This record gives sequence, structure tokens and C-alpha cells, in this order.
Amino acid sequence: MATVDPPALTDALPGTAVDTVDGIAPVQNGVEKWNPKFVDIGINLTDPVYTGIYHGTPRHENDLSAVVQRAIDIGCEKLIVTGSDLEHSQTAVRLAREFPNTIYATIGVHPCNAQSLTSTTLSSLTTLAQTSIKAGHAVAFGEIGLDYDRLELCPKDIQLQAFEQQLSLAVDLQLPLFLHSRAAHSDFLRLLSKHEDRLPKRGVVHSFTGSLEEMQELVAGGWHIGINGCSLKTEENCAVVKEIPLDMLHLETDGPWCEIRPAHASSAILNKMREELGFSSKSKAKFIGKGGRVEDVEEDTSMGWGGWKSVKKEKWIEGVVIKGRNESCFIGRVAWAVAGIKGVSVQEVADAAWRNSINMFGLGVDLKGGSGLEKENRLENGA
Repeated sequence: MATVDPPALTDALPGTAVDTVDGIAPVQNGVEKWNPKFVDIGINLTDPVYTGIYHGTPRHENDLSAVVQRAIDIGCEKLIVTGSDLEHSQTAVRLAREFPNTIYATIGVHPCNAQSLTSTTLSSLTTLAQTSIKAGHAVAFGEIGLDYDRLELCPKDIQLQAFEQQLSLAVDLQLPLFLHSRAAHSDFLRLLSKHEDRLPKRGVVHSFTGSLEEMQELVAGGWHIGINGCSLKTEENCAVVKEIPLDMLHLETDGPWCEIRPAHASSAILNKMREELGFSSKSKAKFIGKGGRVEDVEEDTSMGWGGWKSVKKEKWIEGVVIKGRNESCFIGRVAWAVAGIKGVSVQEVADAAWRNSINMFGLGVDLKGGSGLEKENRLENGA
């Protein structure tokens, strides 16, 4: 597997993230040579864990605003919140209204929820999509597709019917698609192919875990590929990611799930890169939490990202991240892992993904006149 030349990466270190906990002095790590820009094309901010509720039980205060701010602090300027059924699509649109120019929504019914797609639901989805497109809140139709790994949640015939119905609606709406495919490539591609001539904006097959041949078939049809921690679990996954053309690649977290875990093949790549670049990984520190109590927390300084402190949900204090709850501020790890796999600089990966996502979804950014980063940097510098 390809490794990255450390000097190339050193030229593209991410900007420093800074945060505080109840008046404790800011923690700063890394070298500020390059300020990355990311789009997290798939983040499930409608999940109750981002409001402090786990399996129906409140564990801590609603920290959704802090989750969004942490993303912005590391350069993840645009978050696309996934709609997985009518209710979650409505919530995603509400979040887009509450966080204008930062959060955008997808609208659709996930294959595992396909049994909820009645004629009434389809009509409501259509109305929601039409009004949200006009308002600039909805930028993709999905999450739609097929999932044959979890047929216990929804039978195949119902999934196929729901996918067909939603593809027909997508043709009318003319939004790019946010797609899901698990162990269903043949049927998935067959149904897409029936409609693709009327879907010029194509879309992204997110959280891709398929084979090299499947990826190549999708790319040949003009479909883009979204990568997160679940796409980087095994050596086989990483071999597929290595071959994804940079101009068809998008980055995502799929939080609160799909983080890069220690047992993943990509984690070993990140660890090697840390060693080569001289970055520390984690250290223990004490911080004063709410009510004056002293908390033991972990500072994660991996890959030069600044001290996000990590605790279990039961020990939540303001300004920390929750162990096991993935969020958009960790999207840089996906970029670093992809860079390590491809043997290119992290800046090349991040810039390509940014351009691809802006070109696909819009998100209020104009990339004309050079790359988005080049144009925006010129504007920021008054050039």
C-alpha cells in the first residue's frame, strides 16, 4: 500500500483548532501553513445523540451548536445533513434554516425505511423538496438506494419499489442524488441506468464499501464516490479508495457513526504518518468542568489537529467531544487517510474534494475563475 512522502505532507499542515473548557486557557497544536476547506457531504445531525439523548435517555445538554462550531473551526464550512425519512428530512431542512450558509439538507427515504414510503409520504416529500429547493435549503435528493445487507429491516421488493419511485421523483426535481448501496450493486446500477439520461447532475454514492469493479462501473457512469471511516476499514477497502479518481471523490463523516477506529486498516496508515511527521496522538490532562469539578479528559492532537478533548457521554462538560460519537470536526482524519493511501498530499485531497462537492451541490460558493480556494483566498486577501 502506498505511503506518503512526509515532506509533501508537512507543506500542507491543517490550520490550528482552538477550544476552551470553562475558562481554561486555549489548547493549540500543529503548524498553521494551510487553512483547509471541507464539505462534510453526509452528517446525521438529526440523530438525538447530538442533543444529548442516547437510546431515549438524556445524558447531557444539547450541544448541537458546539458540534457545528467545531466543524467550522477546523475548516469544515459546509455540512450536508442527511434525510433518511420524511421526519428526518423535515428536521434536516429546519437545521438548514437555523444554520444558514453552513448546513444544507438532503430529502429522501433510506432503503431501510422504505416501508414508510406511502403515497401520502411521497406527496409530502415532493412538497418539502420543492419548497426547500426554492429556499436554498435542499441540495440533494436522498438518502435513497438499496441495502441488501439489512433485509430484516425492509424486504427487497419494497426497497426496489421505493427506489424506483424516488428516482422518478428525482427526475422531476433535478437535484443531484445522495445514494446508498450495500450488497445490491447489480439492481442498484440497473435502476440508476434506467433514469441516468434524465439525471444530468448525477450524484454521490456515499459511504462506499463496494469492490474495485463496482466503483469503476459507477465512475464510468458519471457517479461520484463518498468516503468515510467505514470506507477505510480493510486493506481491500483501502485498495479501492486508492483507485478513485480525485475528481470524483467526496469526503464525509456519516456521524455519529463511521469513525476511523483503531482496528481499521486506515488507522495503521494514520499512525505511521503521525510517527513520520512527529505528531503526538493523545495525552491525559485535567480540566475544571461545570460546577468546579475536576475532570480527566483526553486531548486528541492526532495529525496536528488541535486539542479536542474526549470524554464518555456520562462525563460530558462544555466544549468536549463524546467518545464514540463521530462528528464533522473529524473529517480531516478521512482526508489524511485518503492522502496516505493515494500517496499524495492532504492538501491535494482536501482541495479536490472541496471542488467536487461545491460543483455537485452548489452550497452558495462560486468556483469560477480558478479553484474555489484560489478564488476565495484572493477575495480574503483583497486581491
